[in-house]
Amino acid sequence: MDEEKFVNYYSVIPATVRYDKRLKSAEKLLYGEITALSNCYGYCFATNKYFADLYNVTPHTVSQWLSHLNKLYYIKIDLIKSENNEIKERQIYILDNPYVQKNTYPIDKKVQDNNINNNIDDLYNSIINKDEKICEDFYKHIERLELVYSIDMLKIMSDKNKETIKNIVFTIFKIYNSSFRNIISKFNRATIIKIYKECENHPRLDIISYYRKALINNYIDTS
Repeated sequence: MDEEKFVNYYSVIPATVRYDKRLKSAEKLLYGEITALSNCYGYCFATNKYFADLYNVTPHTVSQWLSHLNKLYYIKIDLIKSENNEIKERQIYILDNPYVQKNTYPIDKKVQDNNINNNIDDLYNSIINKDEKICEDFYKHIERLELVYSIDMLKIMSDKNKETIKNIVFTIFKIYNSSFRNIISKFNRATIIKIYKECENHPRLDIISYYRKALINNYIDTS
């Protein structure tokens, strides 16, 4: 597959990326390039060498940029392996960017749902394991809201309750990485769970997006 045939696609760098002071300027540009290369298949398959030639840096530098974007949950990297456990392809997915379009070869909805569920599970597993890539400030918010459960506690919870907790945490994470971050300090456990339950009973295609909007609207109105 030739990356050059996708150069006419627009790149998108949302405000959450543009104004994130943790990111280098080059990392923001790389993020934008990945959005452009993701338009056809829903993911980017470009190699480190391709990006290195594009930005006149070494593949190692590109690898560091990608690792940082992955650490901050702006991208997700999947390695596709053969039966012999050899890497056949690398797929880079943009997380939470509504502007990446799957124009020519749209991803099947089941695949999209699986990707979202994997992202939610990955985030929560990182939280309960206190992974170093979880921002300490974000962890404190989740801890204050009593949303950090031990592995033993999760084992005895119903699947429904686990799904609720994971969806709530994932939504708060999305808000944390947006321009509405300041409202999280106003969240209280009883209210955010109540709003989630209300969203569950509302006709919707995507409960995460609907719940996110409901939380923002609730706390913006009372701010």
